Amino acid sequence: MNSNKNVACPMDCYDACQAEVIDDNIKGSKNNIVTNGKLCVNFAQLLKEDNLKTAIFENKEITLDESLKILSNKLKSTEASNTLFYKGSGNLGVMQSATKNFFTQYGSVLTKGSLCDGGGGLGIEQGRGAVVNPPIEKLIDSDIIIVWGRNFSVTSSHMYNLVKDKTFVTIDPIKTDIAKKSKIHMQINPKTDYELALLLSRFTHMQDMEDEEFLENHSEGAEWFFDITRNRPVVSYEATTGVPLSQVNELLELVENKKVSIVVGLGIQKYFEGAQIMRCIDSFAAYLGVHKKDSGGVWYLSDSSFGFENQLKIEGKNKKVSVAQVDFSSYDLVFIQGGNPVVSAPNTKSVIEGLKNSFVVCFTTTYNDTCEYADLVIPSSSFLSKRDVRLSYGHEYKAISDIVEEAKDNTISEYNLAKHLISEFGFKELKSEDEIIDYYKNTTVVHEEFESFEFIEELDIEPLYKHKTSSNFYLITGKSKNSLNSQFTIDNYVYLNPSSGFKNDDNVKITSPYGEADFLVKISEDIKDQCAFFYTGNKKTNYLTPNKADEESFSAMFQEVLLEIELS
Repeated sequence: MNSNKNVACPMDCYDACQAEVIDDNIKGSKNNIVTNGKLCVNFAQLLKEDNLKTAIFENKEITLDESLKILSNKLKSTEASNTLFYKGSGNLGVMQSATKNFFTQYGSVLTKGSLCDGGGGLGIEQGRGAVVNPPIEKLIDSDIIIVWGRNFSVTSSHMYNLVKDKTFVTIDPIKTDIAKKSKIHMQINPKTDYELALLLSRFTHMQDMEDEEFLENHSEGAEWFFDITRNRPVVSYEATTGVPLSQVNELLELVENKKVSIVVGLGIQKYFEGAQIMRCIDSFAAYLGVHKKDSGGVWYLSDSSFGFENQLKIEGKNKKVSVAQVDFSSYDLVFIQGGNPVVSAPNTKSVIEGLKNSFVVCFTTTYNDTCEYADLVIPSSSFLSKRDVRLSYGHEYKAISDIVEEAKDNTISEYNLAKHLISEFGFKELKSEDEIIDYYKNTTVVHEEFESFEFIEELDIEPLYKHKTSSNFYLITGKSKNSLNSQFTIDNYVYLNPSSGFKNDDNVKITSPYGEADFLVKISEDIKDQCAFFYTGNKKTNYLTPNKADEESFSAMFQEVLLEIELS
C-alpha cells in the first residue's frame, strides 16, 4: 500500500470521510474538518469487505476479458431502446458516472427520481431554488439543533462530533440515539410532520417570534402560508400528531433568541406528498428566521454536485423511467451498477420476478443479493485502486482518492469499462482521467445565499391516519449503526412496542396491499406504539412496500403503507 496517499470514502452517507495512508495504515485525515482524524465504523467495515475477484457468467467463473466480450456482443445484438441502465449508490465518487456516459450514447433507457431523497429535495428546491446546505460553520455556531426525522448521531457521526455539546431537540416516532441525548423528544405520529410544522408556525406567530425582517425582505407567500396554519383549531393537532401542546411551548421557549439549526432526515418525505411535507418544514424554518445569513439554517441531503459542471455528462434523448416503478422484465438487457435493488428497491417480489425475465448484468465490487439473479457479473475494482473525488451531500468539503494499491487482476474501474465500451462502439471519447479529476480537485464552489424564499401556499396531503384501523401498524425504516443500507451487518427483525401484544422472537406474518413476509419480533420501548420499525437493509421489508412513484419527483414512497401483523 502506497503511503502518503489520500483515500475518499465512497459510501452513501452524509459525512464523506477523508482518509490518508500512513505507514501502510489507513487513518482519518486531520486536515479535513469533518473527519477530524477519526474514521467511522462503516469505513472500517468497508476495508474488510470480501471483494469479487473474478467475473461470473451463468454461474461459472470466467476471465474479465471474456466478460467484456460477452457484454459487448450482447449490447450489439440488442435493440438499445430495450436496455436499461440502473445505477445504485454503492459508490458515490464522481468517476462512477463514466458508465452512464456510455449508456447515454448507446441509447439505453435511464432512470429518474430517487429511492432516497427525491421528494424532500424537490420541496426544498421549490422553496429556495436549489438543494444546498449552509456552510457547516453555521451548524457549529448554533445554540440549538432541531433534529427532524434523522438519527443524527448515527447517520452523521462525524458531523455530530463537531456539535455534540449543543442542545438538541428531536422530532421522531422512534426514540433514536440522538433522541436519548436530546432535551426534548417529540415522539410524533408518522406522516404528521407537516401538521407539526404548521402548528409550530402558528405558535411562533402567537408568541410574536416570527422573523418580520426576513418575511418582509426574503420571502413570497408568507401570508398565504400563515392562512394554512390557522385553518383548524390548535387543540386538534395534539390528537393527530401525538405531540402535546406543552412540548410545542417548551420548544419555542427553548429556541427564543437563540441561533437555531434544523437537520432533516429522509423519513419525513417517504410519502406520496413528500415534497409538500418538506416544504412545510422549510417554511416553518423560514417563518422562525432560521434561514438568517449569520447563523443557523436547514440541513438536508443536499445536491453534492451543485456549482460543479458534470465532466462526464453527455446530452442524449434517452427515455427515462421512475426508479421506483422500474419493471425489469420490460427490458432485454438490464445493466445494474453499484446497486442491490433486490433489497433496496420497493416491492421485492416484483423486482425478482422482473430480473428473472431479463438478461441481467451486475457491475459490482461485492457479490450481493441481486447477483443471484444476474446472468453476468463483472467485478469493479476496489475504491482503493482507482482515482476519484467524493463530493459530500452533508457538508461542503470534498474528499480525494488516489490509487493506494494495485487493482486486482480480472477487475476493472468504471472509467476504464466506459472507455472500453465507447471504443468498441465508436462513440465520442471521454475526457482524460487527469482532466476530470483535476477539474474537481481545483474547482472551489462558493456558497451563495438564496435570494428569496417562496412559502408553500397550498396544501393537499392525505393523512395516513384517515385510513388506519385499530389493527394497522405504520411502517417505519431507519439506519442502523452496524450497517449501511444493504451492506455489512444486516438486522432482519421487526421492532414493535410492548403494547403491540407480541413478544420477543414471535414469528409473525406481516401483510400490506403490496405483499407479505415473515419476520421475527424484537420488542422495544423505543418504538412508538402502532409502529412497525425495520432497519434499512432488512431483506424482507420491501416485500411490503409500493413500487409506485410519489406525487411530483418520480421517487419512491416506501412508508406510504399500512400493515397488518399476525402470528404465523
